[in-house]
Amino acid sequence: MVYQPMLIREISRGGAMVETRFPLHLNSLHDLRLSLGGRTVVVKGRVVHSQVSDVQSDVVVHWTGIEFVEPSEHVSDAIAEFLETVRVSRDR
Repeated sequence: MVYQPMLIREISRGGAMVETRFPLHLNSLHDLRLSLGGRTVVVKGRVVHSQVSDVQSDVVVHWTGIEFVEPSEHVSDAIAEFLETVRVSRDR
């Protein structure tokens, strides 16, 4: 197992858009460790699309859509709570 950092650009209950410095192959499955505020959860995700977003000097930036695959209730609840916390903080 290889751990690679990625930046979450968008997240919903069903998936996420992530930014990486490496390509992820379509339909490949990955275990993702998500830091959601004060909680960390692990969810399996399937790559549904990927594109080159930018080329900066010698670095290629990839934006990849990940669909969460059968997330547990614990994971779904953690994502929902995180999204609600973000929504409330934006409304202030």
